[in-house]
Amino acid sequence: MTYSPPTSYRSRRRASSRAKRWGIVVACIAVLGAVAWPVLNYFDVFSDKGDAISFGGGSSDGKGSAGSKALMPTGPKADFTVSGTVPEDGSKIAVTTYQGKQSGFTGKVWVWAPKQYNDPKYKDSGFPVLIALPGGAGYPNNYWMGTNLKLEASIQKWADAGESLPFILAMPVLNPENHDLDKHDPKAGLYWDGSDIPGQPKMGTWLTEDVPQLIKENFRTIKSRDGWAFMGSSTGGSAGLKSVLQKPDKFKAVIASGPDIVPDSRLWAGHEKEKEDNDSNVLAKRLIAKGGPDVCLGLQVGASEPVKPPIDKFVATYGNKGPVKTKYHVIPDGDHNAATYVPNMESGGLIQWISQHMQGPVS
Repeated sequence: MTYSPPTSYRSRRRASSRAKRWGIVVACIAVLGAVAWPVLNYFDVFSDKGDAISFGGGSSDGKGSAGSKALMPTGPKADFTVSGTVPEDGSKIAVTTYQGKQSGFTGKVWVWAPKQYNDPKYKDSGFPVLIALPGGAGYPNNYWMGTNLKLEASIQKWADAGESLPFILAMPVLNPENHDLDKHDPKAGLYWDGSDIPGQPKMGTWLTEDVPQLIKENFRTIKSRDGWAFMGSSTGGSAGLKSVLQKPDKFKAVIASGPDIVPDSRLWAGHEKEKEDNDSNVLAKRLIAKGGPDVCLGLQVGASEPVKPPIDKFVATYGNKGPVKTKYHVIPDGDHNAATYVPNMESGGLIQWISQHMQGPVS
C-alpha cells in the first residue's frame, strides 16, 4: 500500500513550495531591477529633467525697499526647465531660450543658484552674479552647465568655506550656430570673440546687455557693478576679460583662464577699427588713461600654454597700473583645459581675490 502523508503535512509542503517559488520571483525582480535601474536612470526615466522651475522671490516690481542695494526680480519670468542636478548637493541647473532685446540674438542660457539664495535669512537680499563663458564652439551648449567640471559644486563648497561669495551662475551660449565646425580641421571653425563684429550677430551685446537683463528679470541681484563679474576659459576667458575692460561701469571683475589678449576671429577682416575696440591691450591702456573705474582682473594660465607669453606681457604692461588691478597665477604643469582651471581658481587665490573686491548678498 502506498503511503499517503497526513493532509496537514501535504498543505505545509505545498505552502513551502509556493513560498520558494515566490521567493525566486522576487529575487529575479530584484536582480532585473538592479540591472535595469542604471539603464532607466541613464535615459532620465526617474529624473526631473525638463520640469518647470522658478528662481523668484522678493518684490515683483523690481524695486524693493527704498534705498535698497538689492534689485528684486523685474520680470517677466522666463520659462526655465531643469537641465541637470548637481550630485554633491542636489541643487538644480536650469535652462531657458532667451530672445535678447538689445542684440536681437536668441540663444540658450543655463542658470544655477547657490543654496544661500533660498535661505530665509537672505529672502530680501540681492546676490552677486558670475557670467561663466566656455571655450571651444560655445554652441549649442555651454560646457559649464554640465556637472563633470564641478563649477557649481566648487562655487558652493568655496562659499560654504567662506572663500568665495555665493555667486549666481549665468551660462549663456558664447557663439551663434557654426556650420564650419563640421569640418575636420578644428581651426576652421568660426568664432565671434564675444563681440559685435560688423555684419554679424551682436554677441558682445548679447553677453553684456541681454544675459544680465535675463538674470535681473528672474533673480534677486545687486544694483551696482560690484555684484557683476565674468569668468571663462580660452575664448570665453578672452570675451570676459575684454567685456570688463570695455564696460567697467557694468562689471567689476573677471577670472580669465588661458585667454587670448588680442581678438583673432577671421570675421574681423576689413574691420580693423572695430577689432581694436575689442582688444584687451587697447582697452586696458584706455582705462588707465581715463583713470577708472577700478576693475579686478584675475588671470591664470598653464606654465607651458602657447597663450602664456602674450598674457605675461599684458600683465607686465598694464597690471596694477592705476585702475587696472591684477592677480596672476601660473599653473605648474597646467594644461589648456577647463578641468585644470576650475580647481586652480581656488588654489591660485583668484576666487578669493575677486570675492574680496565684490559685493556679497545685500538687502
